Amino acid sequence: MLSSLVSGQIDFLSAVIYIISSLVVIFLTLPIHEFAHGYAAVKLGDNTPRWQGRLTLNPFAHIDYVGSLFILLFGFGWAKPVQVNHYNFRHPKRDMAITAFAGPLSNIIMAFIFNILAYILVLLPLNATVLFYVILFCQFVVRINVTLAVFNLIPIPPLDGSRILTAFLPDRTYYKIMQYERYIYLGFLLLLFTDVLDLPIGYVSGVIIRFIDAVCSGIFSIFM
Repeated sequence: MLSSLVSGQIDFLSAVIYIISSLVVIFLTLPIHEFAHGYAAVKLGDNTPRWQGRLTLNPFAHIDYVGSLFILLFGFGWAKPVQVNHYNFRHPKRDMAITAFAGPLSNIIMAFIFNILAYILVLLPLNATVLFYVILFCQFVVRINVTLAVFNLIPIPPLDGSRILTAFLPDRTYYKIMQYERYIYLGFLLLLFTDVLDLPIGYVSGVIIRFIDAVCSGIFSIFM
């Protein structure tokens, strides 16, 4: 995203708003994302996140500085993964999938909240310029959250999507995949750096954002 400023695609103030929205994601959304993983795991019987101090909203317990830099530069990134011991689950495959899905789900919920906030702001007597940039801030937060959700749902280790995949794959197939996790991840990073995934991630994110906006618009058309 910041490369758009260098290329002249967005103005300086919009870039500043983007950086602010990214910092909100880094210090608010990512901690909620990781807390959601930990909370789900604890509720399903694994206290590992609690013992490791990850059942908290303190951002410094979750921040990965490289992942945060990726959010600032590219609009997606990661925090320190919450460690989970699936042997503590009563139904390991199902509960691991639920725990993994809790993180991306929290991103979608945050996207809904900020999209609704944008609709509320329109009703306030704000200066047109101020309103434009405040709504732009909300839109950036929505987009980053949805992109994070889509990114994390990619079924490639060690992303959340690979853990969700465990609920649908035979154990033998899953363990075979995990044997090559490091190589799969290196290939995944190569795809990221060559921008191969930008189009599909952007397309899916766009569909979800339009759905969220349609739901929020429908809610406000009923009550306003």
